Amino acid sequence: MQIYGLNKLTLLDYPEHLAATVFVGGCNLRCPFCQNASLVTRLDTQMRIPTDEIISYLKKRTAILEGVCITGGEPTIYKELPEFIKSIKELGYNVKLDTNGTNPDMLKALAEDGLIDYVAMDIKNCRSKYALTAGISELEISLIEESVSFLLESDLEYEFRTTIVKEYHDREDILSIAQWIIGAKAYFLQGFQDSGDLIMPGLHPHSKEAMQEYLSLARPYVRHAALRGID
Repeated sequence: MQIYGLNKLTLLDYPEHLAATVFVGGCNLRCPFCQNASLVTRLDTQMRIPTDEIISYLKKRTAILEGVCITGGEPTIYKELPEFIKSIKELGYNVKLDTNGTNPDMLKALAEDGLIDYVAMDIKNCRSKYALTAGISELEISLIEESVSFLLESDLEYEFRTTIVKEYHDREDILSIAQWIIGAKAYFLQGFQDSGDLIMPGLHPHSKEAMQEYLSLARPYVRHAALRGID
């Protein structure tokens, strides 16, 4: 595992859990609005953290922390991910996986082996604009669709989420996404924020009013829908 960051304590990354967040480097997508561009396109400028250092820290915090969130980058590009999670689960932690859904086989295997307790999957856009929004012209949308279908039918705790960017998303896109994930347990519309570490600078958020409108479009199709990152 190529690990480049550790948030030692968070109340935000794993719902209802006091958690640590592990950031892996590398991703198979190039979303223009990615807020962790340094973990995707500039790994040579980042300092790696040894895996055993992460495990050592987690061992010392078993009486305080409840969960570990694994994010990126894209964690499922690493074949070592299952073994890494096993070492975390052996310490008694719940594990949340953040993923772009491009590796449904890995996602299914982790779930079947009881290695993940919660999944947050990004839905980049509606199907017709997915490749554009993900920054990959030859994207295999069927892999995304397979991951969506798996989560919709699984007993896992999960959420879908879309970061809404003015240049890439409109009301028709949000409606199409909601109809795609109809019946989902949870769907979050996230306000875009310029982290200063973007793949493509110069992007903009929608207004709060527009985000509220998009939320109202999504709500009839999913069990729970809400906004995130909106002031």
